[in-house]
Amino acid sequence: MTDHTLTTHNVVPLRPAPRIIPRAEHCISRAQISEYALKVLYRLKNAGYQAYLVGGSVRDLLLGRRPKDFDIATNAHPEQVRELFKNCRLIGRRFRLAHVHFGPEIIEVATFRSSDEAEAEGDRVMEDGRILRDNVYGSSVEEDVWRRDFTANALYYNIEDFSIVDYVGGVADIQARQLRLIGNPYARYREDPVRLLRAIRFARKLGLTIHPDTERPFTELGPLLEQIPSARLFEEVLKLFLGAHALPTYEALRHYGLFGHLFPDVEAALVEGGDGYASRLLAQALANTDRRISEDKPVTPAFLFAALLWPPLVQREQYHRGHGHPPLVSMQMAQDDVISRQAARVAIPRRFTQVTREIWSLQWRLEQRAPKSALRMLGHPRFRAAYDFLLLRAEAGAPLADCCDWWTRFQAENEQARGQMLSELPSQPRRRKRRPGGRRRAGASHTP
Repeated sequence: MTDHTLTTHNVVPLRPAPRIIPRAEHCISRAQISEYALKVLYRLKNAGYQAYLVGGSVRDLLLGRRPKDFDIATNAHPEQVRELFKNCRLIGRRFRLAHVHFGPEIIEVATFRSSDEAEAEGDRVMEDGRILRDNVYGSSVEEDVWRRDFTANALYYNIEDFSIVDYVGGVADIQARQLRLIGNPYARYREDPVRLLRAIRFARKLGLTIHPDTERPFTELGPLLEQIPSARLFEEVLKLFLGAHALPTYEALRHYGLFGHLFPDVEAALVEGGDGYASRLLAQALANTDRRISEDKPVTPAFLFAALLWPPLVQREQYHRGHGHPPLVSMQMAQDDVISRQAARVAIPRRFTQVTREIWSLQWRLEQRAPKSALRMLGHPRFRAAYDFLLLRAEAGAPLADCCDWWTRFQAENEQARGQMLSELPSQPRRRKRRPGGRRRAGASHTP
């Protein structure tokens, strides 16, 4: 039986007195806070409500980073927040939130939550220790803090006197650059298994070390991720891999055995291939994604999923060809297999899978370089993405160097030079007309 006992000196004490850090002893200034967040804080305060900047924005400011979002916690209920702001929309079922809109900027306002269901308003629905809905409202920071996940995310900036309220040692953990769960990690992960992914994401994004007690349950509790709705996991996957730290995040997920609970077929292909082509392809794709984000270049989830799911796609295509199907038919069947199986774990919306399919299907046409269709390929809306993916496969070790060089030159040449290049291509074998009820034969199969 696994020993879930935590050493006493590592457990966050229950209901301690808070540490109040006055303005003179911390680095957060109102000049660093969004003017719209300040507007919401002051209006709540002037209406008689408690109002605190909370979570990632406080954490990031203490780390010397520029926050992406500014979230607010208050004792006002969502409906009361809406009464104060005409530009407010209430969202969410699992967690009821108020979004106050200021043009493109949204300030999220959450009502304090209570850890004592018996004495609070609202409703909480749990199943096997997992929180399905939590709209149990509290009345103070002291109640709300215990519903938060990590100590670094449980710091409150008080607009009343500009102090920081710290019940859980979050400031000390930030100074030590460590990530630590509040309470018993086994219980907290069971409440919401997505916290396993959040721990990895925050640690890699912020350069923090995961506390031993916080990381100990990873391998044992990883299977709980399979209970999470696939649509929710899609959103988490985007956060994991589109935050400019995709490669180290991926490496950590594999190290802790969590990646396979998100992408089981990909994990199986990686294990089978060892440290070979599939592993290099994914590492290169994720590194490229990080570089593009750091350079403020656009990235699309469709390209990311095309790379992530390519290893099992190749396996399935080879399987279908081994059962007598032509290459193009095998590719179509493999796409259906891989995407439908993946959707059971991470539900990828059709608007992305359609583009992913096109990137995959164009690989064969790029490899063929058919003289009659090569010029039209340049005008295809997915040509650039497919070409980039072809280069990526070559960088990972696929024997495509000549093909990549040809397409690179073909794009750069003028009309006359392109015509010359096309004339030098070997002629494609003429396809026989399909007879009624017959099957048309296709060309060569995909390379890895």
